[in-house]
Amino acid sequence: MRAIVVTRPGGLDALQVTTVPKPEPQPGWVRIKVKAFGVNESEVTTRKGEADSDVTYPRIPGIEGVGVIDQPGRDSGLRQGQQVATMMGGMGRSFDGSYAQYVTAPAGQLIPFETDLPWEVVGALPEMFQTAYGSLAAGLALRAGQSLLIRGGTSTVGLSAAAIAKDLGATVVSTTRNPERVAELRAVGVDHPLVDDGTIAGQVRELMPDGVDAALELVGCSVLQDTLRSVRRHGTVCFTGALAGQWTIPDFSPFMIPGRVRLTSYAGEAGDLPAEVLQHQLRAIADGRLKLPLAKVHHGLEQIHAAQADVEAGTTPGKHVVLLDD
Repeated sequence: MRAIVVTRPGGLDALQVTTVPKPEPQPGWVRIKVKAFGVNESEVTTRKGEADSDVTYPRIPGIEGVGVIDQPGRDSGLRQGQQVATMMGGMGRSFDGSYAQYVTAPAGQLIPFETDLPWEVVGALPEMFQTAYGSLAAGLALRAGQSLLIRGGTSTVGLSAAAIAKDLGATVVSTTRNPERVAELRAVGVDHPLVDDGTIAGQVRELMPDGVDAALELVGCSVLQDTLRSVRRHGTVCFTGALAGQWTIPDFSPFMIPGRVRLTSYAGEAGDLPAEVLQHQLRAIADGRLKLPLAKVHHGLEQIHAAQADVEAGTTPGKHVVLLDD
């Protein structure tokens, strides 16, 4: 099969299109014919050698992918030709990932679905929607009628979280540092777009004097204290990402957290996106109720350099997807 292989960390030229043996699934694993995969910051750091120590080389990157079952294996409960998504759990890091015509993964790490949506649409969803949905459901237990603040709203996860929260029936406040990107927030249904100058608690309190019920922190520790001040008593902040690059707070003290405000975190795994939830989201997209933040579709493995370059540049909002030919 053809695949992208990184033999050692480096620049974009480290992403080599090459021919490798088709992977054989080990017991309890299945083989998937890849139809499309999303391109993520995680894979950029893997290519650069900046990822965690669980990444080994040579490596086929790719932490997510969608396709059809090619070899279901024994007792997997899956059938040949069935549509599935898979993500994370070490894929593309400790074992070979989705930047290839075929990938193998543990059967328990697959999410089956049925849809007529184009593969490039489905390929944008797994990691993005798993992180957004998991943060809202597992991290914040967000319910219809509640208010949500998304700090870092024009990121792919931020845009997805806004769309999912609106579909749930929440009121959404979301931020961007660029006034020219306010329209992107409105396009996914955000009720109150805010321009973030580093301190937004005052703006939030003007809208909701008691504070929001829940907040999703995607910018990072550099603004976390201000986000905590935006939340009502007994409300919750979920720390999921650090777009600004700061993952820790020097000399942290628990008393930095306002009284009666809860702080949690979300890292996520494939199991946090149940099959019925993914199926609901696919129907919502097909019905036009859920807007997908899709940036660009790249056709073929040869376009991986352009796709990763676009992700690094960050100039095109939404998710970048590589679509593979049959």
